[in-house]
Amino acid sequence: MQHTQPLASNWTEIDLAAIAANVRYFHMLSGVPILAVVKANAYGHGAARVAQAALAAGATWCGVARVDEALELRKAGIASPILVLGYTPEQQLAPAIEQNISLTVWETSQIDLAASLARRSGRRAHLQLKVDTGMGRLGARPDQVVDLATNLAQTPGVNFEGIFTHFARADERQRATSDRQEAAFRQVLAELSQRGIQPAWVHAANSAAGLTRPSAAFDLIRLGVAMYGLHPSDECPLPPEVRPALAWKSVLSMVKTLPPGSGVSYGHEYITSDHERIGTVPVGYADGFRRRPGSRLLVGGRTVAVVGRVCMDQIMVQLDSVPDAKAGDEVVLVGAQGEAHQSVEDLAKFWGTINYDVVCGIGARVPRFYQEG
Repeated sequence: MQHTQPLASNWTEIDLAAIAANVRYFHMLSGVPILAVVKANAYGHGAARVAQAALAAGATWCGVARVDEALELRKAGIASPILVLGYTPEQQLAPAIEQNISLTVWETSQIDLAASLARRSGRRAHLQLKVDTGMGRLGARPDQVVDLATNLAQTPGVNFEGIFTHFARADERQRATSDRQEAAFRQVLAELSQRGIQPAWVHAANSAAGLTRPSAAFDLIRLGVAMYGLHPSDECPLPPEVRPALAWKSVLSMVKTLPPGSGVSYGHEYITSDHERIGTVPVGYADGFRRRPGSRLLVGGRTVAVVGRVCMDQIMVQLDSVPDAKAGDEVVLVGAQGEAHQSVEDLAKFWGTINYDVVCGIGARVPRFYQEG
């Protein structure tokens, strides 16, 4: 039985060497530069440290969802190009321009306002035009792009830096939707080329397309979920060369034997049927552990069931299958323990969600400890 000196009540361990290796793998696979997507605190892994590791491994860009995320990276000393992939409120345009942060646009009003602020500050606004080829989210429709791109190319104070789109179903086996999206994007690029408009950066591929659609590599791969060693989907698994970067651990804070008929946790939804060994683990929904029945953890290299309601700060596990378990023993929520392993995807299935949701939901109060190799 592994007895561990707890680093905290519960904590994550982030393997930066795995992130670096994953970046190098996709760079070699695609043959184009990598934009490391570190939005949402690098999918819960810690934005600054992940960005540093990815850039040291050869990534050229960082990508975020919001300007405040980009400003945090600048504050942490990240000097690489950073692209805000989502919406930027007007009040955040000036700070972004001042910090040389690239912004996504899809309307004339955005271009005009960014250009005005840039000229006023004596700088240039770095703008990238997003094309909605079938995601139905942000972006200009293909039939609007030529006019917008022409405006961008001719507007003083603006650097028309790039153009991109996003696949809606690249992580599925069916290819028809992505084929249509890629064809629509290529048609837009052809029309722009006829007008002599060729932005420096053209990109479309996310992690899934980086694996399955080499024709969509263009000038840049936006490497998100796969950089963390997480599968884009069940239909788009990662190759064995790509390995997960995150482990989530805790300890048994107490082990007790309860008599038959004892209720466990709020509401007594679980009642012991015999003398049962029940362990308490200091992790709860405030840490990102979901209030869903049916979860499993690893103790002593064996899978054990979470019993009773998940509390804000604690959960209980049934330990009859691990008779020598004692307080202080390691508990693994995600990761390896002996020959046993539980992945983020396993936890996601218990909770009826996806791996992205699990790691992004790990709370801010859960400390991240980094391993360089």
